[in-house]
Amino acid sequence: MTNKEFQAIASSIPGQPGIYKYFDAGHEIIYVGKAKNLRKRVGSYFTKNLTNYKTHELVQRIARIEFTIVNSEQDAFLLENTLIKEFQPRFNINLKDDKSYPYIIIKNESFPRVFLTRRKINDGSEYLGPYTSVKKVRELLQFIKQTIQLRNCTLNLTENNIKKGKFKVCLEYHLGNCKGPCEGLQTMQDYDENLKQLKNLLRRNMAPVIRHFKNEMKEQVAALAFEKAEITKKKIEFLENYQARSVVANTKTGNLDVFSILKEKNIAYINYLMVRNGTIIQTQTNKVETHLEETDAEVLRFSIAQLRATFNSDAPEIIVPFQIEYPQKDIKIVIPKGGDRKKLLELAFKNVTHFIEELKSKQRLKLDSKKPEKQKLPEQLQQDLHLPDLPVHIECFDNSNFHGSYPVSAMVCFKNGEPSKPGYRHFNVKTVKGINDFATMKEAVYRRYKRLKEEGHSLPQLVIIDGGKGQLSAAMEAITELGLEGKMSLAGLAKNEEELFFPGDSASVKLSYNSESLKFLRRIRDEVHRFGITFHRKKRSGGTFKNELEEIKGIGKATADLLLKEFRSVKNIRETIKKGKGEIEIGKVIGITKARLVMKYLTSPASA
Repeated sequence: MTNKEFQAIASSIPGQPGIYKYFDAGHEIIYVGKAKNLRKRVGSYFTKNLTNYKTHELVQRIARIEFTIVNSEQDAFLLENTLIKEFQPRFNINLKDDKSYPYIIIKNESFPRVFLTRRKINDGSEYLGPYTSVKKVRELLQFIKQTIQLRNCTLNLTENNIKKGKFKVCLEYHLGNCKGPCEGLQTMQDYDENLKQLKNLLRRNMAPVIRHFKNEMKEQVAALAFEKAEITKKKIEFLENYQARSVVANTKTGNLDVFSILKEKNIAYINYLMVRNGTIIQTQTNKVETHLEETDAEVLRFSIAQLRATFNSDAPEIIVPFQIEYPQKDIKIVIPKGGDRKKLLELAFKNVTHFIEELKSKQRLKLDSKKPEKQKLPEQLQQDLHLPDLPVHIECFDNSNFHGSYPVSAMVCFKNGEPSKPGYRHFNVKTVKGINDFATMKEAVYRRYKRLKEEGHSLPQLVIIDGGKGQLSAAMEAITELGLEGKMSLAGLAKNEEELFFPGDSASVKLSYNSESLKFLRRIRDEVHRFGITFHRKKRSGGTFKNELEEIKGIGKATADLLLKEFRSVKNIRETIKKGKGEIEIGKVIGITKARLVMKYLTSPASA
């Protein structure tokens, strides 16, 4: 559009606040802008001597102009940002890092699941976030899993389905990560209380979460449930450590957003710190491409609007390095001269400077792809546990049984931080009579390394025993009998406590709850649990284990399993009969008629 063509329509342009849209000959929007006075602002494009090539090119392409009048500059500002985001005109500021961020979703369903998603849809679910780092979200979800017991299965847990007994608890229940709502072992009220604590945790409102667990621990101590109380104590320690990780400016600082900007030619870099309750809970640095010689103030104002919209910020205060026109009257713009706000602004400058330096370094050295983190795990583990050798080959042992009966052992193998499934082994217990966890562990370890020794295979650098000092001592006895002391490192990983014991050491080693080494050890432990329980179930379903109760005429497999589930072992059933409570207690489970059959068999000389 020429100046002459513009003058022909100039009088029709309103002198009111609003937004203007420039279209090219192909009816495509090429620029969106806002103005206090539309006539003056649009006229400036045609009355000035244009020194910028891109601005000159824009004016040459304008074929049509449209206007939208609004009530205030604030409305114009909001509408401008909405239209830029929707149409992304080629001559407007280009936000290069406007990507899809992850959310944590609390699913709209019975006993809601909590998981990561990038799709935000209108399904009645609650979305928390967004977050700037998938890695941080996964770390947060792992921490939640260790602290708050929520289900992660996809079962349709309606009240009717649970009452019908359609579901059975899974491995997560046995690992202590879920309270078993699928079998009605957890009420909706208790589950909702867990969700309440989760929301507090995600908002960094740690005090009520810690208070909740302290009250829970007191109740457990009062009920003499000391093992549960110790586990709850560990959760409190996790929460306090997690709280200590947060960068706190001042708890009185409240809620605010901090922005800094550095510009190089037509590229600007904006750092954003989201501060809530005095704690930095989000950080993000964006790269912004400018086109029309926009000032730093214009770029920063645009970026603030975009970032606050992206991260759903409603902070009433914005910290910036220089004065900007921000038309939302209820927002306080602060240029700090000192104090905590000045320190936060300096921190934002440090972040944006580091981002630029890191970007240039990657471009210079062509290091856009990182070394896989898993390859670093053995090195980190060696450093954290002070191991003599790099643990590129790790083996982990665990025992499994069914309600106190039919023990088996399992072993998993990890190499270079990854599962090596050809190295997995399971062991049917041969030399141990009854349930003896220590002797069972000794047998499995002895058989494994006796064979490796005889066949001349290489030994692992690290052997993990899933259990405390007792299991570790039993495993060490096997290693000593084989003459393999000093050939490998042994460590016992205490169940629930997540602390490590080494032979001969009186004190345990406790890794930071969020350390990569502890996450790796948890992964190994969970894998050996999964492998052991899967093997055990396979043997049971294949009939490899012969339940003694199934030998009773008139008692089938389902009834025998029901008794073991209730009494844990045949020995306990015998003890109940000796106390004179057999008919009543057993009858409650399987009925009086079958209870008498069981009692007759177990009190006969042949079964003694």
